[in-house]
Amino acid sequence: MKDKIKEAIKKKAVNNRLPCPAARKIAEQLSVSYREVGETADDLHIKITNCELGCF
Repeated sequence: MKDKIKEAIKKKAVNNRLPCPAARKIAEQLSVSYREVGETADDLHIKITNCELGCF
């Protein structure tokens, strides 16, 4: 599952940044926690931006 999350993040990230709504959508589409998406983004050195809920 971690590989699917990485793929999805890499597709949506621009300039090593991923908007919060996109990160939440990835989590919901893959049925994983927001935390798992956030940790995977951290592993990839991708910053989550425009956080609306403080999830990341």
